[in-house]
Amino acid sequence: MAASSIFNLSLLFSLLSSLNLGLWPETQKSFGIFPPTCNRIECPSFEIVHAGNGYEIRRYNSTMWSSTSPIQDISLVEATRTGFLQLFDYIQGKNYYEEKIEMTAPVIAQVSPSDGPFCESSFVVSFYVPKKNQANPPPAKGLHTKKWSSTHVAVRQFSGFVSDYNVAEEAAALQASLQGTIWSAAVEKGQGTDHASVYTVAQYNSPFEFDNRVNEIWMLFDIEDEIPM
Repeated sequence: MAASSIFNLSLLFSLLSSLNLGLWPETQKSFGIFPPTCNRIECPSFEIVHAGNGYEIRRYNSTMWSSTSPIQDISLVEATRTGFLQLFDYIQGKNYYEEKIEMTAPVIAQVSPSDGPFCESSFVVSFYVPKKNQANPPPAKGLHTKKWSSTHVAVRQFSGFVSDYNVAEEAAALQASLQGTIWSAAVEKGQGTDHASVYTVAQYNSPFEFDNRVNEIWMLFDIEDEIPM
């Protein structure tokens, strides 16, 4: 095998260290854990505004993401795999600048669920653009770059491995934990705006890491008025 092929395969396995493809369904609950992956590669910065019972509210600074077009599939795992391979090619230099880009975390999948269990949902898979590339991110066919303004995110963490069977349950648990809180109305309003999805799945870990796994459900929202703490 040519040296370049060996290098590309090695790098692919390295990139998979930031993405769990749902190979194992077991999950455990975890809250308030800083993803260890973010000690190794760049992640978007945020401030914890509030820590609640089973959730936290974060404020993310302005960020930039390179995203796929909507992927129609009945499986989050399959859609994430499809999108990730597009993004892998992108950071390997398959862009109009032919520029290689450093891997970041998390890889996120924005989910717009279908109306039924056997209908296709819509997924947009995104890669956080490193700070050094944000001033002029390389364009690429089939991908688009979007700048997020400073935004608030309701977050629920869970451990174990992401699967098609647990993400909806975790999203429902996040929504339930927000009910009756000062954040509930803002989050509900955010789900009805152009935030692109009902919820987002953020994956940080390699499928080969069994301990200290951190995955997250995100619900994005804006705060128009001051919320009393």
